[in-house]
This record gives sequence, structure tokens and C-alpha cells, in this order.
Amino acid sequence: MTNQEFTVLFSALDTYLFGYAMKLTRNPEEAKDLMQETACRAIKNKNSFKTGTNFKAWVSTILRNQYINNYRKKSVRRQA
Repeated sequence: MTNQEFTVLFSALDTYLFGYAMKLTRNPEEAKDLMQETACRAIKNKNSFKTGTNFKAWVSTILRNQYINNYRKKSVRRQA
């Protein structure tokens, strides 16, 4: 998959990803940050995406996992 194809696929999911991020964070600023972190991680790991599989599910999983990682970091900071 080329960079251009990847960008087109990712930008097509922009509205969906923002809605999903809002559902998780319930905060527009945190949702935007989460989307940005997701985009960075997806671009970094785009070679692990298998062509012909579900791109939306792949990116959604990255977003969800990034949210969980951030949530865990915040909860550890609160305890310390």
C-alpha cells in the first residue's frame, strides 16, 4: 500500500474515528489528541497492515488500544 492510498483510506474514516474517540473520551480535545496519536501509530505500523483485510477495524483497534494505554497511564499517575 502506498502512502497516498493509506492517506485516502485514513481520511475517509475521519468522521467515524472522531465519533469513536468521543465515545471513549467524552471530551473533544482528548478525542482530537487520541485521533492524532492513532494516526501516528497507524502510519508508523502501516507495513503490518495486510492488504485485503478490514482497514477500518485495524485502525479502530489501534485507537481503542491507544485509549486503553492512555487510561492506564493516567490511573498510575493518580495513584503515585
